[in-house]
Amino acid sequence: MFKNKTITTIFFTIFIDLLGVGILIPVIPLLFASPLSEFYILPADVSVKAGYLLLGLLIAVYPIGQFLATPILGQLSDIYGRKKILAISLAGTSVSYFLFAIGIVTHNIPLLFISRFFDGLTGGNISVAQAMIGDVSTKENRARNFGMIGAAFGLGFIFGPFLGGKLSDPHTLSWFSATTPFYFAAILAFLNMLSVLFVLKETNKHMHPHRLTWNKSISNIVEALKIKELKAIFLTGFFFNAGFTFFTTFFSVYLIKKFGFDQGNIGDFFAYIGLWSVITQGFVTKYVAKRLSEEKVLKWSLVATGIIVLACFLLQHAWQIYLIPPFFGLATGLTMANLGSLLSKSTDPKTQGKIFGINSSVQALAQLIPAIISGFIAALLTPESPIVIASVFMLFGAFVFIRLYKKSIR
Repeated sequence: MFKNKTITTIFFTIFIDLLGVGILIPVIPLLFASPLSEFYILPADVSVKAGYLLLGLLIAVYPIGQFLATPILGQLSDIYGRKKILAISLAGTSVSYFLFAIGIVTHNIPLLFISRFFDGLTGGNISVAQAMIGDVSTKENRARNFGMIGAAFGLGFIFGPFLGGKLSDPHTLSWFSATTPFYFAAILAFLNMLSVLFVLKETNKHMHPHRLTWNKSISNIVEALKIKELKAIFLTGFFFNAGFTFFTTFFSVYLIKKFGFDQGNIGDFFAYIGLWSVITQGFVTKYVAKRLSEEKVLKWSLVATGIIVLACFLLQHAWQIYLIPPFFGLATGLTMANLGSLLSKSTDPKTQGKIFGINSSVQALAQLIPAIISGFIAALLTPESPIVIASVFMLFGAFVFIRLYKKSIR
């Protein structure tokens, strides 16, 4: 992979994206859902349940921005090329992390929301990166290349939570605080932008001018349900990502409440999941792709993911929770890589940007709805409830794929 500058640069672009997402995981719950934490920023007269609502809403504003803007970025990458759009989105990501750090320092909750929304608007570069992978992939290496995207996701989930936990811990260095991880992420995003500008070559060989569709986010959802050959893939991705969002939004809170985890423990746990995801997508995916089709892999990996998430809810002791990551990383890693590969394989090369823009809209919708809902569920029921719902969504995604995919390609 690292002999190919294009794949390498895209790999690090996605890594930086997921690094930022991972950095949030250990820190944000302590800001809003853990009154005993030194990072807690809500006034004393605000209830913990209100903090659960704010936590869900803060996580939701990023995919709201993605939902609105990512299809536009996908269209612009088809018109003007992937490279320019990718560089602009990384610049926006850098600025947003800096603003988020300022919001923590000043306890400015509106600024926290603005910074995450701005990152969603400018940082919808996953679809552009996926389109670039599609541009440079062949039938023989497509699954492997999309597996490397998954490996970048996994590495982001290793180093993101780990750095979020360690860089925010004053016991690591006395001057570390809740803001340190976000300043670090801002610098990395800026450096990645420079690498895109000066190292990456344009991959879009089919640039063509056309009128932008500004309401593309809405029409994308409608179109996703109309494309017969891709409908099953889009729906499966929606339910899988919705379940994954339910899981990640409140699992940190679950670890805090049930097992007394601090930011370092949370970071270590999610880093352990990321490690197994990297092993899966960097090595296992390539091995499996030579022997099994994407369809066969997804049938069992989707079911396995839902069952594993439910198992997390049933565990009673802290040591038991560390038995989960190897199985969770394997199942989610194979699912992500094979969904991306199957979508690319089913798409005309001339419309890679458009199709992955549609897919990003579906994923953004799958992220924003659960994030909003999970806050209300946690406030009305318990912080553990969204985990059960995560399992239900993932298992339903498996059911949708098994029932609809063969029909969609007849």
